[in-house]
Amino acid sequence: MTERNRERLWASIDGIYRRICEHPFVTGLTEGSLEPSRFRHYLVQDAHYLHSYARALAACAAKAPIEAELAMFAEHAGAALAEAELHAGLLAELGLDVETAAALPVTPTTQAYASYLLAVTASGSYAEAVAAVLPCYWIYARVGEHLQRHGSPEPLYQRWIDTYASQDFAAVVEAVLAVAERIGAQAQGPEWNLMCRHLRTAARYEWMFFDAAYRMEDWPV
Repeated sequence: MTERNRERLWASIDGIYRRICEHPFVTGLTEGSLEPSRFRHYLVQDAHYLHSYARALAACAAKAPIEAELAMFAEHAGAALAEAELHAGLLAELGLDVETAAALPVTPTTQAYASYLLAVTASGSYAEAVAAVLPCYWIYARVGEHLQRHGSPEPLYQRWIDTYASQDFAAVVEAVLAVAERIGAQAQGPEWNLMCRHLRTAARYEWMFFDAAYRMEDWPV
Protein backbone atom coordinates (compact mmCIF):
# COMPACT_ATOMS: atom_id res chain seq x y z
CA MET A 1 0.00 0.00 0.00
CA THR A 2 1.57 3.25 -1.09
CA GLU A 3 1.14 6.53 0.78
CA ARG A 4 -1.58 7.31 -1.73
CA ASN A 5 -3.36 4.09 -0.79
CA ARG A 6 -3.08 5.00 2.89
CA GLU A 7 -4.74 8.29 2.02
CA ARG A 8 -7.42 6.43 0.06
CA LEU A 9 -8.14 4.22 3.05
CA TRP A 10 -8.38 7.18 5.39
CA ALA A 11 -10.57 9.06 2.89
CA SER A 12 -13.06 6.18 3.06
CA ILE A 13 -13.52 6.68 6.82
CA ASP A 14 -12.72 10.39 7.22
CA GLY A 15 -16.41 11.33 7.19
CA ILE A 16 -17.09 8.81 9.97
CA TYR A 17 -14.15 10.15 11.98
CA ARG A 18 -15.53 13.69 11.64
CA ARG A 19 -18.94 12.50 12.81
CA ILE A 20 -17.24 10.97 15.85
CA CYS A 21 -15.51 14.26 16.66
CA GLU A 22 -18.86 16.04 16.43
CA HIS A 23 -20.70 13.52 18.59
CA PRO A 24 -21.95 14.90 21.94
CA PHE A 25 -20.10 12.15 23.81
CA VAL A 26 -16.79 13.37 22.39
CA THR A 27 -17.55 17.08 22.58
CA GLY A 28 -18.73 16.50 26.15
CA LEU A 29 -15.25 15.25 27.04
CA THR A 30 -13.57 18.50 26.01
CA GLU A 31 -16.32 20.67 27.45
CA GLY A 32 -16.33 18.69 30.70
CA SER A 33 -20.10 18.45 30.35
CA LEU A 34 -20.36 14.71 29.72
CA GLU A 35 -22.31 13.11 32.55
CA PRO A 36 -20.12 10.74 34.59
CA SER A 37 -22.76 8.02 34.23
CA ARG A 38 -22.30 8.05 30.45
CA PHE A 39 -18.52 7.89 30.74
CA ARG A 40 -18.87 5.03 33.23
CA HIS A 41 -21.15 3.20 30.80
CA TYR A 42 -18.53 3.66 28.07
CA LEU A 43 -15.71 2.34 30.29
CA VAL A 44 -17.69 -0.75 31.30
CA GLN A 45 -18.50 -1.61 27.70
CA ASP A 46 -14.99 -0.82 26.52
CA ALA A 47 -13.58 -3.21 29.10
CA HIS A 48 -15.89 -5.93 27.72
CA TYR A 49 -14.91 -5.02 24.17
CA LEU A 50 -11.17 -5.04 24.87
CA HIS A 51 -11.26 -8.67 25.97
CA SER A 52 -12.74 -9.59 22.58
CA TYR A 53 -10.40 -7.19 20.78
CA ALA A 54 -7.45 -8.96 22.40
CA ARG A 55 -8.71 -12.23 20.92
CA ALA A 56 -9.08 -10.58 17.51
CA LEU A 57 -5.50 -9.33 17.71
CA ALA A 58 -4.35 -12.79 18.73
CA ALA A 59 -6.09 -14.12 15.60
CA CYS A 60 -4.15 -11.55 13.54
CA ALA A 61 -0.97 -12.85 15.16
CA ALA A 62 -1.89 -16.43 14.25
CA LYS A 63 -2.36 -15.44 10.59
CA ALA A 64 0.76 -13.26 10.34
CA PRO A 65 3.22 -14.64 7.76
CA ILE A 66 6.16 -12.71 9.26
CA GLU A 67 7.44 -13.46 12.74
CA ALA A 68 7.91 -9.77 13.61
CA GLU A 69 4.24 -9.12 12.86
CA LEU A 70 3.19 -12.21 14.77
CA ALA A 71 5.12 -10.91 17.78
CA MET A 72 3.69 -7.41 17.38
CA PHE A 73 0.05 -8.47 17.31
CA ALA A 74 0.60 -10.90 20.17
CA GLU A 75 2.12 -8.05 22.20
CA HIS A 76 -0.79 -5.80 21.29
CA ALA A 77 -3.25 -8.47 22.42
CA GLY A 78 -1.62 -8.39 25.84
CA ALA A 79 -1.66 -4.59 25.82
CA ALA A 80 -5.42 -4.61 25.13
CA LEU A 81 -5.95 -6.64 28.30
CA ALA A 82 -3.73 -4.19 30.19
CA GLU A 83 -5.81 -1.33 28.79
CA ALA A 84 -8.91 -2.97 30.27
CA GLU A 85 -7.12 -2.96 33.62
CA LEU A 86 -6.36 0.76 33.17
CA HIS A 87 -10.09 1.34 32.80
CA ALA A 88 -10.53 -0.30 36.19
CA GLY A 89 -8.70 2.61 37.79
CA LEU A 90 -10.95 5.14 36.08
CA LEU A 91 -14.04 3.16 37.03
CA ALA A 92 -12.94 3.09 40.66
CA GLU A 93 -12.93 6.89 40.66
CA LEU A 94 -16.47 6.73 39.33
CA GLY A 95 -17.57 4.47 42.17
CA LEU A 96 -17.56 1.12 40.39
CA ASP A 97 -15.28 -1.77 41.33
CA VAL A 98 -13.88 -4.30 38.85
CA GLU A 99 -16.06 -7.20 39.95
CA THR A 100 -19.28 -5.21 39.68
CA ALA A 101 -18.27 -3.80 36.27
CA ALA A 102 -17.38 -7.25 34.93
CA ALA A 103 -20.78 -8.58 35.98
CA LEU A 104 -22.67 -5.91 34.02
CA PRO A 105 -24.11 -7.19 30.73
CA VAL A 106 -22.51 -6.69 27.35
CA THR A 107 -24.84 -4.38 25.43
CA PRO A 108 -26.03 -4.81 21.80
CA THR A 109 -23.48 -2.57 20.07
CA THR A 110 -20.58 -4.02 22.04
CA GLN A 111 -21.74 -7.55 21.23
CA ALA A 112 -22.20 -6.75 17.54
CA TYR A 113 -18.83 -5.01 17.13
CA ALA A 114 -16.90 -7.69 19.01
CA SER A 115 -18.65 -10.48 17.11
CA TYR A 116 -17.86 -8.81 13.79
CA LEU A 117 -14.16 -8.51 14.58
CA LEU A 118 -13.92 -12.06 15.84
CA ALA A 119 -15.71 -13.40 12.74
CA VAL A 120 -13.52 -11.48 10.28
CA THR A 121 -10.25 -12.27 12.02
CA ALA A 122 -11.19 -15.95 12.31
CA SER A 123 -12.49 -16.57 8.79
CA GLY A 124 -10.94 -13.84 6.66
CA SER A 125 -7.50 -13.45 5.16
CA TYR A 126 -4.66 -11.76 7.00
CA ALA A 127 -5.31 -8.59 4.97
CA GLU A 128 -8.98 -8.63 5.96
CA ALA A 129 -8.13 -9.24 9.61
CA VAL A 130 -5.69 -6.32 9.76
CA ALA A 131 -8.15 -4.00 8.02
CA ALA A 132 -10.90 -4.94 10.49
CA VAL A 133 -8.83 -4.20 13.60
CA LEU A 134 -7.22 -1.06 12.14
CA PRO A 135 -9.96 1.51 12.95
CA CYS A 136 -9.69 0.87 16.68
CA TYR A 137 -6.05 1.92 16.41
CA TRP A 138 -6.28 4.63 13.78
CA ILE A 139 -9.48 6.41 14.79
CA TYR A 140 -8.55 6.48 18.47
CA ALA A 141 -5.19 8.03 17.62
CA ARG A 142 -6.86 10.70 15.47
CA VAL A 143 -9.56 11.34 18.08
CA GLY A 144 -6.87 11.56 20.77
CA GLU A 145 -4.99 14.17 18.74
CA HIS A 146 -8.20 16.11 18.15
CA LEU A 147 -9.19 16.09 21.81
CA GLN A 148 -5.71 16.98 23.01
CA ARG A 149 -5.85 20.20 21.00
CA HIS A 150 -8.90 21.21 23.03
CA GLY A 151 -8.16 19.59 26.37
CA SER A 152 -10.70 18.96 29.11
CA PRO A 153 -11.43 20.80 32.36
CA GLU A 154 -12.31 17.43 33.91
CA PRO A 155 -9.10 15.68 35.10
CA LEU A 156 -10.59 12.20 34.67
CA TYR A 157 -11.45 12.89 31.04
CA GLN A 158 -8.07 14.49 30.44
CA ARG A 159 -6.33 11.34 31.68
CA TRP A 160 -8.32 9.30 29.18
CA ILE A 161 -7.46 11.76 26.40
CA ASP A 162 -3.75 11.67 27.30
CA THR A 163 -3.67 7.90 26.82
CA TYR A 164 -4.73 8.07 23.17
CA ALA A 165 -2.90 11.31 22.36
CA SER A 166 0.44 9.98 23.63
CA GLN A 167 3.52 9.48 21.47
CA ASP A 168 3.66 5.87 22.66
CA PHE A 169 0.21 5.16 21.26
CA ALA A 170 1.03 7.02 18.04
CA ALA A 171 4.07 4.76 17.57
CA VAL A 172 1.92 1.66 18.06
CA VAL A 173 -0.56 2.88 15.45
CA GLU A 174 2.20 3.72 12.99
CA ALA A 175 3.58 0.19 13.32
CA VAL A 176 0.19 -1.29 12.43
CA LEU A 177 -0.18 1.12 9.51
CA ALA A 178 3.20 -0.08 8.24
CA VAL A 179 1.81 -3.63 8.22
CA ALA A 180 -1.28 -2.41 6.37
CA GLU A 181 0.99 -0.72 3.84
CA ARG A 182 2.89 -3.95 3.22
CA ILE A 183 -0.14 -6.17 2.78
CA GLY A 184 -2.12 -3.50 0.94
CA ALA A 185 0.62 -3.19 -1.68
CA GLN A 186 0.19 -6.91 -2.39
CA ALA A 187 -3.60 -6.97 -2.33
CA GLN A 188 -5.32 -7.61 -5.62
CA GLY A 189 -8.57 -5.86 -6.54
CA PRO A 190 -11.05 -8.11 -4.68
CA GLU A 191 -8.91 -8.32 -1.54
CA TRP A 192 -8.31 -4.55 -1.55
CA ASN A 193 -12.07 -4.04 -1.78
CA LEU A 194 -12.59 -6.39 1.16
CA MET A 195 -9.99 -4.47 3.18
CA CYS A 196 -11.83 -1.22 2.47
CA ARG A 197 -15.19 -2.75 3.35
CA HIS A 198 -13.97 -4.11 6.69
CA LEU A 199 -12.20 -0.84 7.51
CA ARG A 200 -15.36 1.16 6.90
CA THR A 201 -17.62 -1.26 8.76
CA ALA A 202 -15.39 -1.25 11.83
CA ALA A 203 -15.16 2.56 11.67
CA ARG A 204 -18.95 2.71 11.69
CA TYR A 205 -18.96 0.52 14.77
CA GLU A 206 -16.57 2.98 16.41
CA TRP A 207 -19.14 5.76 15.95
CA MET A 208 -21.89 3.45 17.17
CA PHE A 209 -19.87 2.57 20.26
CA PHE A 210 -19.63 6.22 21.36
CA ASP A 211 -23.29 6.76 20.50
CA ALA A 212 -24.35 3.70 22.50
CA ALA A 213 -22.46 5.00 25.53
CA TYR A 214 -24.09 8.41 25.20
CA ARG A 215 -27.53 6.78 25.02
CA MET A 216 -26.56 4.39 27.83
CA GLU A 217 -27.77 1.60 25.58
CA ASP A 218 -29.33 -1.51 27.05
CA TRP A 219 -31.15 -4.49 25.64
CA PRO A 220 -34.74 -3.50 24.79
CA VAL A 221 -36.21 -6.85 25.86
